[in-house]
Amino acid sequence: MAKQKKKESIQSEQKENAALLRLPAEELYAAELEALLAVDDRPRPQNWQLSPWAVVTYILGGKLEAGLVVTPKYYGNRRIIEIAVATLATDRALLLTGIPGTAKTWVSEHLAAAISGNSRLLVQGTAGLTEEALRYGWNYARLLADGPSEAALVPSPVMTAMQTGQLVRLEELTRIPSDVQDALITVLSEKILPIPELNRDVQARQGFNLIATANDRDRGINELSSALRRRFNTVVMPLPATLEEEVNIVKNRVEQLGTTLALPTEAAPIAEIQRLVTIFRELRSGKTEDGRTRLKSPSSTLSTAEAISVINSGQALATHFGDGKLKASDLAAALTGAVIKDPVADEKVWLEYLDTVVRSRKAWQDLYEACREQG
Repeated sequence: MAKQKKKESIQSEQKENAALLRLPAEELYAAELEALLAVDDRPRPQNWQLSPWAVVTYILGGKLEAGLVVTPKYYGNRRIIEIAVATLATDRALLLTGIPGTAKTWVSEHLAAAISGNSRLLVQGTAGLTEEALRYGWNYARLLADGPSEAALVPSPVMTAMQTGQLVRLEELTRIPSDVQDALITVLSEKILPIPELNRDVQARQGFNLIATANDRDRGINELSSALRRRFNTVVMPLPATLEEEVNIVKNRVEQLGTTLALPTEAAPIAEIQRLVTIFRELRSGKTEDGRTRLKSPSSTLSTAEAISVINSGQALATHFGDGKLKASDLAAALTGAVIKDPVADEKVWLEYLDTVVRSRKAWQDLYEACREQG
């Protein structure tokens, strides 16, 4: 009877998880993390689930002795990930910076999953974030009834990470007001969080560190103070170096998301992904791939993440309103909106690109006509 109930409980949990859009990294890739743990005999910092070597293998992928293939979570320069992991093994916090769509959040989540086994200690930075969200808050019913006490204290994710010796993630650091940002200085330098109301403090356990992300393109950015910046080791996350690398990233992420969204992977032919990525790269760089023609760039970043979104939108159109095969008309519907963020300046740039580049490529005539119809 007990075994039957346990089996039913597991089946119920699996059914519930299947309905989620995306599981946390530590649950989605639990098998890979367990396999790495089983073969990981290298030295690891205190309270780390895996050694630095195993963390890098988990993120970049590889083949283990047992035959299990660890899937790549990030495609790019290995040294960047090694520097990020090595930073977290020291007393310096890690700042991942770069333009939107360069996998900063994705990498930070997987770092936390591999190192602490928990990626859910997260603070989402916004312009309205208060200092309490970084330090601690209060249960006001208990505070009014009993005054400041341990029972009335509500720890922030930062405090929880300090108490348990885990990583905490802070998204969009530069969106947080400057005076609130500086609440992190004592935490990062002294590894102490004072609680003057209780006449005590929280001291960080070994394994505690902070991963922050920030971009330098969006509006509403607050510069970091020099005192806070010194507490971070900054790693710049670059865009994919080559067309082939970016196509590979888009292809793999589209296949993963397509399974979750019940979109057939065959609806995204590699030729369409190559066309889209080529357009994004040319508009980003301000020149064609062969370097012969100079181009104007739109205000949008046209990141790899946006390319993935365009393909998924096209897939949805093809699946639900077409014959299931991604066509130029499906791609154009999402592509135009991705490029034109400013209806005046960006539209001129886009139309000029269509007439000077897309129109001149014979194999792209269907895409040219579809994009012109959208405009």
